[in-house]
Amino acid sequence: MEFYRWRPHPWHGLEVGPKPPEIVNAYLELTPFDSMKYEVDKKTGYLRIDRPQSGSSLPPCSYGFIPQTYAADRVAKLSETGDKGDGDPLDICLISEMPINRAEVIVRARVLGGFCMIDDGAVDDKIIAVLDNDKIWGEARDIKDLPAGLMERLQHYFSTYKLDSFQQSPVKLEEPYGAKKAQEVILASMKDYEEHFPR
Repeated sequence: MEFYRWRPHPWHGLEVGPKPPEIVNAYLELTPFDSMKYEVDKKTGYLRIDRPQSGSSLPPCSYGFIPQTYAADRVAKLSETGDKGDGDPLDICLISEMPINRAEVIVRARVLGGFCMIDDGAVDDKIIAVLDNDKIWGEARDIKDLPAGLMERLQHYFSTYKLDSFQQSPVKLEEPYGAKKAQEVILASMKDYEEHFPR
């Protein structure tokens, strides 16, 4: 039986997924219950506190990233308005029927779509996926299979989660896209990763 003798770095040591770009691994950093914004420390691979959530809303779903992905030039070229990648792994929002109440877990996710967030000119795509074997959402294949209200909630969260008091949000959201474009973004991020972190 194959196994890791030591804990791998979640960004660099875990596999991108069993069938990318359709089915990927998601490493979860946040749950819908977190009032703190946690983020993987790029050097150690452990979760650290990035900041308290600025507003009163909590994440509408579990949230993390796809291992061995990177937002650089190829990802930026797929955006309508951004001019560079944000230099982070590709973010993923995971929808499931049952709430996942802890972070630092790996889940198999089926990609449905996403939207591009522009943060200070940097492209920061949010891939939207469902738990692959979910009893309620497992049959979904595209973003259009999700309720409009859920998409509105996701977009509202990301358009406001960096607000400081009543200042204007520093981020802008492009129009949501479906599974085909999301898969293109994932493949581009995998190529960006290979270029910046060659084996």
